[in-house]
Amino acid sequence: MDGTTRLETFSDGVFAIAATLLILDVRLSGHGSVSHQLTHAWPSYAAYAISFATLGIVWVNHHTVFSQIGRVDRTFLFINVLFLMVIAFSPFPTRVLAEHLREGSKAAAFAYGLTYTAMAVCYGMLWFYAAIGRRLIADDADQRTVSGISRSFRPGWIIYTLATLSSLIAAWLAVGLYAAIALFYVLESSLFGRDS
Repeated sequence: MDGTTRLETFSDGVFAIAATLLILDVRLSGHGSVSHQLTHAWPSYAAYAISFATLGIVWVNHHTVFSQIGRVDRTFLFINVLFLMVIAFSPFPTRVLAEHLREGSKAAAFAYGLTYTAMAVCYGMLWFYAAIGRRLIADDADQRTVSGISRSFRPGWIIYTLATLSSLIAAWLAVGLYAAIALFYVLESSLFGRDS
């Protein structure tokens, strides 16, 4: 098993655990009828859907990124570990957002956005470390895909920072922007993503 395969396998495991932990926080309150509890739990559904969609998009794009990586070094491995640390942390702010979305908690929306901004920063570091000077890109890397990934990742931390700052105005605004960012990356990744 080469270095990239081991790294991808480890990364897939972290993504799978984080995605699984997201659903464990979606539960009923135990107060009132089941239909009332199911209706009352809508903030958990919303937070879960946005977070799972975002993690799913990040995982798909991670696969596309690694289809362009020919080899890794220690620096790349540590950047990926930092990135995965944020991925593994993401269920916590998702739960906080779900628990406090109903009252429009700006702090909960801000903490959520801060986590996803950190994820975007780490993801950008991961990609651009590999892409700059083609240090880690395979010799047969698809230049259209490489350019598409770079174009897509450049604004990531900026748009997440702006969405996070919008939580200081209103939590609902920030949550709407987080959902819009997830949709943006679904559409954007379809432009550069290819099955490999």
